[in-house]
Amino acid sequence: MTPKTLILSGYGFNTENETKFCFDHVGVDSDIVHINDLISGEKKLDDYQMLFISGGFSYGDHTGAGKGMANKVLNNLRDDVMSFVSRDTLTLGVCNGFQVLTALGLAPALGEAYGERQCALLKNDSNRYQCHWTNLKIQSEKCVFTKGMDTLYCPIAHGEGNFYAEDDILDQIEANDQVAFSYTENLNDPLLPTNPNGASRDIAGICDGSGRVMGMMPHPERAIWFHQRPDFGKLKEEYLRAGKELPEFGDGIKLFENMARYFN
Repeated sequence: MTPKTLILSGYGFNTENETKFCFDHVGVDSDIVHINDLISGEKKLDDYQMLFISGGFSYGDHTGAGKGMANKVLNNLRDDVMSFVSRDTLTLGVCNGFQVLTALGLAPALGEAYGERQCALLKNDSNRYQCHWTNLKIQSEKCVFTKGMDTLYCPIAHGEGNFYAEDDILDQIEANDQVAFSYTENLNDPLLPTNPNGASRDIAGICDGSGRVMGMMPHPERAIWFHQRPDFGKLKEEYLRAGKELPEFGDGIKLFENMARYFN
């Protein structure tokens, strides 16, 4: 069976098209679906095996990043979403999607308390929008999305990516192997900060206890080709001079391959 992905769209989201390209490239059928079409019943979550909540600035982040979209989901689709994550499905929220996931209480969902908010994404400690590439270290063994990966190099683009939770929540997330990614030394550009937003314990992404729901701030869908890297020109010369074949793909494609592989 070819899995199907619902790429959630709505006012202010802006990464739907490149995300669809990624899923198409790894052989996964995907539909970009506006939230109003889910609310009206024209589209149904039950017809999909994966849910991707896109990046962007839903509803202008006017009430806080992701909160407007999360409230719209909770007021209209709460039972549908909770039923979806209870099935053998995959749910991924990237950047604004991660902010929506935390507001919905879908991750970390400690004690299987889905729907209970246990963490948040606060304003960057620089109080500025951060937009550059960063190095991530894979932490979780249980996370479906990161199987076989050690590191991930991809861009961030956010103003509210400062992951925060109380210490007891952070302790449980770490003890339960639910830290999917952590920021690590930016070897590609040591002048950039290791932790670009002040996130607690350098956390860049988390999953739920099942490993099937994940949220992350960096954008893997913007790092699927090797030539997208900011250091591509330098690396191209190094590969050519060493007589090595230039890679075609970047790190981000591996995450989408893992999602496809889960169902195949």
